[in-house]
Amino acid sequence: MEPHSRTIDILLAQYSESHRNPTNELIHFICVPVIVLSLLGMLWWVHPLLAVAVVVASLAYYWKLSRPFAAGMLVMALVMLGIIAALPPIAVLPLCIVIFVLAWAGQFIGHMIEGKKPSFLDDLRFLLIGPLFVLSFLYRRFHLAY
Repeated sequence: MEPHSRTIDILLAQYSESHRNPTNELIHFICVPVIVLSLLGMLWWVHPLLAVAVVVASLAYYWKLSRPFAAGMLVMALVMLGIIAALPPIAVLPLCIVIFVLAWAGQFIGHMIEGKKPSFLDDLRFLLIGPLFVLSFLYRRFHLAY
């Protein structure tokens, strides 16, 4: 890393160290957003304002790391909250629990394929970096700076 690297670049580089296998990356591209959706759904089930509060707190952290990423995460969060709000209330919790468990199983299968443990076992911040790792591929694909 360069001596004056931004925190976001350092965190993404560290996160990517255990996400180099193409199969593991593909699993993450699917499972990470689904985990975020299911987690927001479970929080929504407790109370919609709890889900919104977690989104706001996460966006504040993302804003400090990268404003373009914060904007992307805002769009993603709004879409996800819209999906959750459209679900029948009785279906939110059971559906989100099933999705959460299956997506985490997928994540651990990906890491077994990779042969490396999940990044968050070393630093819990990586639970918040995972969505940015996925978003970074989209930004690079469309030549968007972050």
